[in-house]
Amino acid sequence: MTTTLDHPSYNFNVVRQFTVMTVIWGIVGTLVGVLIAAQLIWPALNFETPWLTYSRLRPLHTNAVIFAFGTSALFATSYYVVQRTCKTTLFGGKLAAFTFWGWQAVIVLAVITLPMGYTSSKEYAELEWPIDILIAVVWISYAIVFFGTLVKRKTSHIYVANWFFGGFILTVAVLHIGNSMVIPVSMMKSYSIYSGAIDAMMQWWYGHNAVGFLLTAGFLGMMYYFVPKQAERPVYSYRLSIVHFWALVSLYIWAGPHHLHYTALPDWAQSVGMVMSIVLFLPSWGGMINGIMTLSGAWHKLRYDPILRFLIVSLSFYGMSTFEGPMMAIKSVNALSHYTDWTIGHVHSGALGWVAMISIGAIYHLIPALFAQGRMYSVKLVNTHFWLHTVGVVLYIVAMWISGVMQGLMWRAVNADGTLMYSFVQSLEASHPFYIMRFVGGVFIVTGMLVMAYNVYRTISAEKESLKLDAQAQLA
Repeated sequence: MTTTLDHPSYNFNVVRQFTVMTVIWGIVGTLVGVLIAAQLIWPALNFETPWLTYSRLRPLHTNAVIFAFGTSALFATSYYVVQRTCKTTLFGGKLAAFTFWGWQAVIVLAVITLPMGYTSSKEYAELEWPIDILIAVVWISYAIVFFGTLVKRKTSHIYVANWFFGGFILTVAVLHIGNSMVIPVSMMKSYSIYSGAIDAMMQWWYGHNAVGFLLTAGFLGMMYYFVPKQAERPVYSYRLSIVHFWALVSLYIWAGPHHLHYTALPDWAQSVGMVMSIVLFLPSWGGMINGIMTLSGAWHKLRYDPILRFLIVSLSFYGMSTFEGPMMAIKSVNALSHYTDWTIGHVHSGALGWVAMISIGAIYHLIPALFAQGRMYSVKLVNTHFWLHTVGVVLYIVAMWISGVMQGLMWRAVNADGTLMYSFVQSLEASHPFYIMRFVGGVFIVTGMLVMAYNVYRTISAEKESLKLDAQAQLA
């Protein structure tokens, strides 16, 4: 395996920093997730303390897993990939270091302000305006570093992963700035410049494209680099990767209205969101096939390489989530699924199955390369993590599917006289066993993250080049 020692001119210090913080934030984010899952089972765990209530910790969990864990992984991998594929060091000198410290400052501010109740109340965009400005500054700096590196590349070709990373960086900048246009009334309170249905549409234009570009396009950048590298095979179809990119980036931007069925949003706008979401199924599965079929001629590696298992199973979850999403966007299905635990299950099949697993696989690939080792400290522990995470995700998703469909059916069931058949409390009571099942799934995932942290620590602290990739290190 190639190590940084082979390329001393590259700026891998910032990559190391983001990689290590990805692991740390992964533990923090999943721990908060398990706590809020437990609060729904045992409400006493809200501790009758405002800053520890579910309502305040839930957005903190979202920010910790998406923006602290997921986005730190994106910073790490994009900075690594753009240097390796462009054969040049990062543009901007100390600007890359600023993006690291700036982004960690954003996360720490989120950890402080969200439990205190300072929020704009917009999904995926809860942070108040001073932090939003910092996010914009860090993100624009990120774009300057990334695209500056592309401009000064020493290769004629721009590798496909960089197209996805670049698309994600530019779009998230536009989305964040557009959605965060507010009028401040105090240091920690502001009001959106948009009103009513327009504000809702802006929110979901941003909100769904946080999924479409940050949680999909960005992580597809990881897929297009790390799957071929780990499999030691060329990407299955270069042409398909180009079609995948342009189809995805042109369609995803229109998907937001599917969160606003049966609202004041005009019917035509709802229909556009539904149709575009359904059409999205095709490029999504094209990308999944492209990633999985990269293993052609190397399927046997799945038997002994748990890192590759993480990467490939993540693509399976990507395929499942991007089938489920378009189905849920159909208006009649949406009437059953929206605002239920089914939506929560769908979000987490994408977040825990696709995003977390591709990130974990990429981190396991990166750590040895960044710290001058041939492999992780323990390949068996990587395998243990794989099974802990996979079982955890399946428990979580299945619990939320069953609970969600049941909730949807109970909420719309009516008696002959038109009154509701079930109270909301009755639907909660029926969901209780599935909340326990979800909690158990979450405990599996956190345990896996702790196993990963131990493995990463032992790899980093090992003497340089002491961990060799040999037959004894491999799993049977």
